Amino acid sequence: MSSEQASHSGIGHDADAHVDARGHRCPMPLLMAKRGLNGLDEGQTLFLMSTDAGSQRDFEVFAKQSGHEVLESLTVNDEFHFLLRKN
Repeated sequence: MSSEQASHSGIGHDADAHVDARGHRCPMPLLMAKRGLNGLDEGQTLFLMSTDAGSQRDFEVFAKQSGHEVLESLTVNDEFHFLLRKN
């Protein structure tokens, strides 16, 4: 599934920004998310795809510590998709 197919078939179709972190291992997906969120205004959303299983735990902890919000997370095949809101 391409990133375009994933975002249009799932949770990221209306996101303000998209980050493809597939193939990157910890801590890169989290760093890529931080960079993506830095470019957004408060209330905007970021859709991120990752293949690193640790990213599920990482994004929950990151959201709690940073004040951002995980609006939705979804596992698609062996990929982990996240919709984050910048707060």
